[in-house]
Amino acid sequence: MTAQTLTTPAVPAPELTAEAALLVREIEQYLTARVRTTAHPLVTKTTAELIAEALGAPTPTVVSAPVLAPPARALRLLPDWVLTFPLLRHLHGAGRQISIAEHLELTALVIERYGWHRGALRSATGRRCILGAQAVLFRLGYGDEPTALAAGHRLQAVLTARGITEPYHRWNDTTGRTRAEVLALVRTAATHARQADQR
Repeated sequence: MTAQTLTTPAVPAPELTAEAALLVREIEQYLTARVRTTAHPLVTKTTAELIAEALGAPTPTVVSAPVLAPPARALRLLPDWVLTFPLLRHLHGAGRQISIAEHLELTALVIERYGWHRGALRSATGRRCILGAQAVLFRLGYGDEPTALAAGHRLQAVLTARGITEPYHRWNDTTGRTRAEVLALVRTAATHARQADQR
């Protein structure tokens, strides 16, 4: 995935800014909720996890579902390049670093909220395939190209473990593929990425 240089108007319409602001505010709320508080900057476990470990209690694995309300229909229908407006990107956290797992979880949420599509990055009604959902996040400035590419490698690794060799974006487009299968793939890849981060 590479960023394209586009000639765009300097200022987006006010209603577009409001719709994009809603989507990004909800993504920000999700990311804020994911922040871990630790006893020391070099400690990778929370204080509660350290206490439970010291007491010999089993550490529950809790992965809270990201909270992202459905984006407004107008934002889904606008061309994706609109998301690259400097003003929109600045208002919505351009350059915000997210983990690979967070990128994948948010990709699943975009598919859930916008709708799923196969055969192209997006449909005329704004539904997205896996790659199209990743592009929404990338264009809004959540994560960078290496994060998106690493997320793609995670998706591919899950397919490879299942004996599937076709690229995940082609797998998405296969006749008979379902939205449930796509969301399961993305969430499985997110779980694997999160587990790798915790090692």
